[in-house]
Amino acid sequence: MITVDIRRRLGAFALDVVFEADQETVVLFGHSGSGKSVTLASMAGLIRPDAGSIAIAGRTVFDAARGIDLPPQQRNVGYLVQQIALFPHLTAAENIGYSLTGWDREARARRVSELSVLLSIDGFEDRMPHQLSGGQQQRVALARALARPVDALLLDEPFSALDEALRGDLRAELLRLRSELAIPVVFVTHDLREAYLLADRIAVLDEGRVLQFASREDVFRRPSSRRVAELTGVRNLFEGETDASGRVVVAGVRFCVDAEVAPHASVDLSIRSERCVLRRLHHADPLPANCFVADIVSDLAFGNSHMLTFAPLGPGPAVEVEVASRPYEVLGVAAQQRWVIELPPADLHIMTR
Repeated sequence: MITVDIRRRLGAFALDVVFEADQETVVLFGHSGSGKSVTLASMAGLIRPDAGSIAIAGRTVFDAARGIDLPPQQRNVGYLVQQIALFPHLTAAENIGYSLTGWDREARARRVSELSVLLSIDGFEDRMPHQLSGGQQQRVALARALARPVDALLLDEPFSALDEALRGDLRAELLRLRSELAIPVVFVTHDLREAYLLADRIAVLDEGRVLQFASREDVFRRPSSRRVAELTGVRNLFEGETDASGRVVVAGVRFCVDAEVAPHASVDLSIRSERCVLRRLHHADPLPANCFVADIVSDLAFGNSHMLTFAPLGPGPAVEVEVASRPYEVLGVAAQQRWVIELPPADLHIMTR
């Protein structure tokens, strides 16, 4: 278990972060400069906060009020950053076992062998770092971080310097590894896909503060504020007003939402692009609830999906709709400009403005 409650001022930047991690992966997510790496370095003992406390595995490693500030080597954490920094003159096995001072030769060799098998680098132990691929080097660095039994694993954008194929392999490796480690993992990233794939819970940071700390699904589907929605890639954000019946009026369309709302309130309404629905237009039929007519004004292809921008033909907001490539072809989207857009009540999220 990790508990973090710290404050630190760095010039005009003020860090004020509170979160916890059990035997799970907690992702610290945010843009560059939001405080993610400062938080991780504070946990590792490389930066001293001005106030607050940090506890790891039930042991206080930092407490400003009590004067506790254990050095990094006494915090019993594995810490891995983007810059791998393997020792170029040591073999992979020697790099992994570098921190095992005081271990006899047999115990050290056994631990290196265990980690090599665990991280799928067995057979490469005698190679020098320059003889390893980028992914293999990162696995060696991760094994080195885990060489001594640790109470937590701290990862600061460890895959960001690798190409996408290698990143995918290592993300899968980390998911597999996580199932075998009974320790908290705190992972820093600014990559939305990486955050969604790896996280059990996500702490969204912005300008040094945690705006939302919740499960992955809650953060992505039910952001706590407009700013969280923006940071987590929600492209459809609308200003609206609630009416007396509890519906939300946006650009002249009354939308039903699966939530109780106060009447006559100013709210923000959001829906992720992939949750919007396209319906074929049948002129003789009345429009169903939560639907409006719109034309495609932009179609951007991303290989596995298309991002469509729609402008309303009458009442309704401009929206972006993401459609996977196969449904795009089956529906014949390229051959039809005008569609009915449905924003399902279960996928609309309402926030106090």
